[in-house]
Amino acid sequence: MPQPNPVQMQKYLGGVDYPCGRDDLVEHAKSKGADDEVLDHLRSLPDRTYDGPNAVSAEYSKS
Repeated sequence: MPQPNPVQMQKYLGGVDYPCGRDDLVEHAKSKGADDEVLDHLRSLPDRTYDGPNAVSAEYSKS
């Protein structure tokens, strides 16, 4: 599966209250209209607490 652009992913995470977990990120992105590709990639992130958008982007780029 091709990796969605991290900038594309972050536009769906605007307004997230950090720190938050992976499931919170997925639900927020879904509520903002993220497509299945972005949602699937977010679901593949490690299940941990993320302290901000940079932490999410770092993991997102690794996976």
